[in-house]
Amino acid sequence: MDAETDSLLTLVGQARVLLVGAGGIGCELLKDLVLTGFGEVHIVDLDTIDLSNLNRQFLFRHEHIKKSKALVAKEAAQRFNPDVKIVAHHANIKDSEFNIEWFDGFTIVFNALDNLEARRHVNKMCLAANVPLIESGTTGFNGQVQVIKKGVTACYDCSPKETPKSFPVCTIRSTPSQPIHCIVWGKSYLLNEIFGLSEDESAFDRSADAENAKEIEELKRESEALRKIRQSVGTPEFPQMLFDKVFKTDVIRLRSMEDMWKSRKPPEPLDYRSLVEKSSAEIADKDAVLKNGQTIWSLEENLVVFNDSLDRLSKRILDMKAAQNGPAQDTIITFDKDDEDTLDFVAASANIRSTLFGIERKSKFDIKQMAGNIIPAIATTNAIVAGLCVLESFKVLRGEYDQAKEVFLTPFASARLLASDRSREPNPDCPVCSVFQTRAYVDLSRATLSDLVEDFLKLDLGYGEKEISVSSDIGILYDPDETDNLDKKLTDLGITPDSFLTIIDEDDDDPCVNVILAIQESKDVLKCKPITRAWSDEIRIPTKPKTAPAPEVNSNGQENGKHVPNGDVSESVPAKRPHVDEPEEGSIAKKAKLASTAPAPDADDDVVIIFDSRSGAIVIDDD
Repeated sequence: MDAETDSLLTLVGQARVLLVGAGGIGCELLKDLVLTGFGEVHIVDLDTIDLSNLNRQFLFRHEHIKKSKALVAKEAAQRFNPDVKIVAHHANIKDSEFNIEWFDGFTIVFNALDNLEARRHVNKMCLAANVPLIESGTTGFNGQVQVIKKGVTACYDCSPKETPKSFPVCTIRSTPSQPIHCIVWGKSYLLNEIFGLSEDESAFDRSADAENAKEIEELKRESEALRKIRQSVGTPEFPQMLFDKVFKTDVIRLRSMEDMWKSRKPPEPLDYRSLVEKSSAEIADKDAVLKNGQTIWSLEENLVVFNDSLDRLSKRILDMKAAQNGPAQDTIITFDKDDEDTLDFVAASANIRSTLFGIERKSKFDIKQMAGNIIPAIATTNAIVAGLCVLESFKVLRGEYDQAKEVFLTPFASARLLASDRSREPNPDCPVCSVFQTRAYVDLSRATLSDLVEDFLKLDLGYGEKEISVSSDIGILYDPDETDNLDKKLTDLGITPDSFLTIIDEDDDDPCVNVILAIQESKDVLKCKPITRAWSDEIRIPTKPKTAPAPEVNSNGQENGKHVPNGDVSESVPAKRPHVDEPEEGSIAKKAKLASTAPAPDADDDVVIIFDSRSGAIVIDDD
């Protein structure tokens, strides 16, 4: 064994690593980390094992269903190498126990997550703790690995990510034309109106509401009528009341709008009693119908599943109301692709609606894929990506970030299976990593906003007499025109341990870059100041780069320095090289706002956007 290999093995044996996620990639990666000999591995996952996981998450067996992924993964992987210390956490990585100081204790963090929000959280925590992160993802046969190091490489948020697809509300509620429209109707509208919170707004694009004001008013009245039917949950009349409302009364109203059906076939209403009389054989064979999720159910079979799932959900909601101490309206059931009750209800409702509108029905299996935004996961892809993560970790352990690569697994590309590129530099416009990050120890029992602004920011951070604003996740806490909160305790303003505050220099002359201040609760009672800095050396916040002046336009509508003689265009050479344009700083509203993002609909109604070629980010639901 040569000295270089011996040195690497020593680094590996001494490393303390965190693995977030024990799903498809997580199982493979945990196995690789343990067999490679990493000294200590912590694994965090909130999820439990489902039957659908077993085809690719090889650490789990049938007897593990409903058990903690993290705990079972630890038990299974420990047998590969008993010398490695494995610590399992059956918890949410966003829990308060996993704070910045906790992240700071790791040599490397590996992300094997399946959702955007959690990925962004881990990215932010690793940047705050200055711990290298290896991000990874797969979707079908494609995969990606990215090394993230504060100030050295691009972070997860340096490139924009696709937002979840939404659909025009009138398409979903009035004029569906594809199976996905009916599935979204069942999942985000009907289920929520009866058992959840009224309308999952994230699924609907309301940009065209103004153009369909009359129809929107009718849809609101329909929703109000459903809320009244909701009061009958659990009664013998409830299934017929709901069925006749959404599949008969509402359809008859739609048919009456003749202009809507000039270029399309109108829906055909259904009568509950008539359909029940035709479904006697299917009702008698209910158990066989419920077990058969691979075939496409007939209309009669869908009625059987509709009624049975309604019965199950009604019992659940009534039991939940009986068991709780709080107000009844807080009791809700939300869709989960692994919840058979909600999945059966959505599948049957969507298929019955599809029948009304002459749209092809789908099997329960297909609806689960579409409603859960699932792209089929490939075990081999997970294994390759996990191996690439470990190879990149060797470069991180050696500090060879100049050798780190972004690697893309693209088996159907014309060039080669693995395409690698050197890590991108941080995006100067990134709202997460382009800022200056620092930490402060705070005695939250007595610290006020005035202590933070007047003492810590202006004196310790050196803002002095500069005009600044301070904001948190909920909005503006302080600016020169917003001083009402100065005497309030930070806790009264929603500041907790590991909160992040954004400080913006509002001076026009030579402003500093934005600062992200991580709040850490002091372990010891601070005898003097309630807020102290978490660093010993003097720090200097960098200033924003200069902005190139906008070109002046003359009376002819041309930029100065340009001349157009006889129709030819010529451009004078500037005397000096212009400055690089200043990156735009993300502005924060003066008051806290809630903004919904709903991208405009397009002709392509695929459920999932698979790959973002601009960022290399892959987001899948592989839990």
